[in-house]
Amino acid sequence: MKNSLILLALCLLSFSCKTEQKKQNDYEDEVEVRDPKPVTDRKKPKIFTTTQAIAYANGLENWNKVKEIQFTFNVDRDTIHSERSWSWKPKENIVTMTSEKDTITYNRTKIDSISQQTDQGFVNDKYWLLAPFNLVWDAKSFASKHYVKSVAPISGEEMQKLTIIYKNKGGYTPGDAYDFYFEGDFIIKEWVYRKSNSPEPSLITSWEDYQDYNGIKIAKTHKKNKGDWKLHFTGIEVITE
Repeated sequence: MKNSLILLALCLLSFSCKTEQKKQNDYEDEVEVRDPKPVTDRKKPKIFTTTQAIAYANGLENWNKVKEIQFTFNVDRDTIHSERSWSWKPKENIVTMTSEKDTITYNRTKIDSISQQTDQGFVNDKYWLLAPFNLVWDAKSFASKHYVKSVAPISGEEMQKLTIIYKNKGGYTPGDAYDFYFEGDFIIKEWVYRKSNSPEPSLITSWEDYQDYNGIKIAKTHKKNKGDWKLHFTGIEVITE
């Protein structure tokens, strides 16, 4: 979670593995492609990178139609429940946060000392909701590497893995790393968050309960690999033009 408030056995990628993968998928290896060409055909986008493949598998081509997105971010930890609701108008960059204590509306192009703390919460919650899209939106902010074969940390199944490491400057939590686990459909099944690119995981969760909202696919539920902990979204509404 770049700009996030929450809190691998590395596989060697051989030349033969990369060659086989490129024959099966229409994208280039992230190790080689750092500055992908822009996508111009929104109806049938050309995929150049693993990050684009994941983003478009979740409906990025439909994002330009989104006028407003509403959602409630919930965390259940043992018997404790917390939540906060958001409304985001991406074209205007206007955000409204509603909690038990307050309702705050601000423009993300004009962050000040008052709205900064609220924006930190928004960035965190939005990243959980739309992490596949952030792989394209944040492309200039991180380095990435694609492993054709790796072992997913929760299921123990063999999957592909994309590791991204954010730069050590900018954002709210620079230097964080994420490992995304997925299969041939490029839909994220599990992920690992590593604070400050630590070798040890800071948080491991599932990605499940996917639902389509006007062409935008969202994983509504994330469960930790240990303990009674669940992060989930309710009240999701994607309003399109």
